[in-house]
Amino acid sequence: MVKIGKYIIAKDQPLTIIAGPCVIENEKMIMQTAESIKKLAEKSPFQFIFKSSYRKANRTSVNGFTGLAFEDAIGVLEKVRQDLEIPILTDVHSELEIPIVAQVVDVLQIPAFLCRQTDLLLAAGRSQKAVNIKKGQFLAPEDMAQAAKKVSSTGNENILLTERGTTFGYRNLVVDMRALVIMDHIGYPVIYDATHSLQLPGGLGTASGGQPEFILPMARAALATAALSGIFMEVHPDPANALSDAASQLSLAAFPAAVNQLLELHAVVAKLK
Repeated sequence: MVKIGKYIIAKDQPLTIIAGPCVIENEKMIMQTAESIKKLAEKSPFQFIFKSSYRKANRTSVNGFTGLAFEDAIGVLEKVRQDLEIPILTDVHSELEIPIVAQVVDVLQIPAFLCRQTDLLLAAGRSQKAVNIKKGQFLAPEDMAQAAKKVSSTGNENILLTERGTTFGYRNLVVDMRALVIMDHIGYPVIYDATHSLQLPGGLGTASGGQPEFILPMARAALATAALSGIFMEVHPDPANALSDAASQLSLAAFPAAVNQLLELHAVVAKLK
């Protein structure tokens, strides 16, 4: 169980949905997206945490969009949190940034490629904010116990573990549904990343490709394991023209119907436990 604001993240609680654009492109788009999802959450039985990155450190090409200036991007996240009164999740890439970022967000996310970085995990833990650790594409699910121990060694037990696919040959990812159950046994709430797990890393040459047509089928399959406390998905009002992860984000227009299906399935799975 993890407490984030008024929410309790656990299998026996309402489904948590972490959603929002991949990266902060501009304030207007971020505010409109967050407000739209918040309105849906107010009408539906799910716990909404807004996600967007203030910076994308992992880009295929040197010319890839990495984000706005640090101060501007952090300011946008703070505005969303204050004006809309919703919890915020964002990635952190350096332990030096954590004290600043922790002042304006509720969940610090450790990117998959950085999930073994001891100093980063310890700094995130010391912030006493909730920490979402994404499982590296190169990591066995059992190994996430060690990543979690690094955070918990600071006295911080507010830990989420996220599955986002495993490298399978070149430019492909697969999701082993057993991993969700294995990570659940570690003892922390498990989240399934339904969009990053469908990336094709470097598949477009200068950017990652993706298979967004499988977002909903894979999210349904993950929920059916009965191991999940939440679903993570990047949602954008115009994915085709997004400045990051254009090939794998879910459109904001398709989001409500997808959420309805996930909530229906979550209710059925809850009765089977």
